[in-house]
Amino acid sequence: MSLILHIPRRNDHRLHCHIMCTLSKQGNFFTLTLTGDDDHRLNPNLIATILSALQKIKSQATHGSVLITTSQGKFFSNGFDLAWAKKSAAADGGSAMERLHEMVVSFKPVISEMISLPMPTIAALQGHAAAAGFLFALSHDYVLMRSDKGVLYMSEVDLGLPLPDYFSAAFRAKIYNVCTRRDILLRGAKVKGVEAVKMGIVDAAYDSEEKLVEATMSLAEQLAKRKWNGENYQEIRKSLFPDLCGVLGLVEAKLTARL
Repeated sequence: MSLILHIPRRNDHRLHCHIMCTLSKQGNFFTLTLTGDDDHRLNPNLIATILSALQKIKSQATHGSVLITTSQGKFFSNGFDLAWAKKSAAADGGSAMERLHEMVVSFKPVISEMISLPMPTIAALQGHAAAAGFLFALSHDYVLMRSDKGVLYMSEVDLGLPLPDYFSAAFRAKIYNVCTRRDILLRGAKVKGVEAVKMGIVDAAYDSEEKLVEATMSLAEQLAKRKWNGENYQEIRKSLFPDLCGVLGLVEAKLTARL
């Protein structure tokens, strides 16, 4: 995996960077950014880089840590890299569906890490989030998006692709309204910001990039001030989604209460 080093800005320690993804830390805030002007398709390299970044975040977490995940360009993430799957399969005579399955398997630990991170997590969606990109956003504790651009979209029903078990479990855990889940997963509805708030999919929507950034930082500051015990925070989160944790293979830890 090729890495690019960046000169750190004052009070900004660059921890880990890949051509498609950067991770920085400023104070209590970790910021994971999908970089570039493409649609941030989740190919094996990007998936591995995100997983590595999340593991680094977990290892460096302290009381008051917060993760913010965002992106550059028009897209947050347009899902798995289907073009890579076809190209890779053609190069070695394999099957594009086999390559897609490999990405599905490799992305599962990313969602496991998100559900078990010892800190609050915020997804700030600057643009479209589709399929696995939608799931990645939904795996955060809080989801904010823009109302002036960007949609949420699950494309599997339109593409004739199966829904992986942990995708289904995550949508059952995170979107409580049955009709909303139906429209997202069985109608392939493309949902904009204001509608997504009304449907209970995201927490808030803002009509500009500046307002989204301001709201994200304000929320992060509020959460960081609480300085929660990270181990306790992650176990409470896991306890809220027993079905999802079962599919992901996450086990609740036995914590000793301290007063």
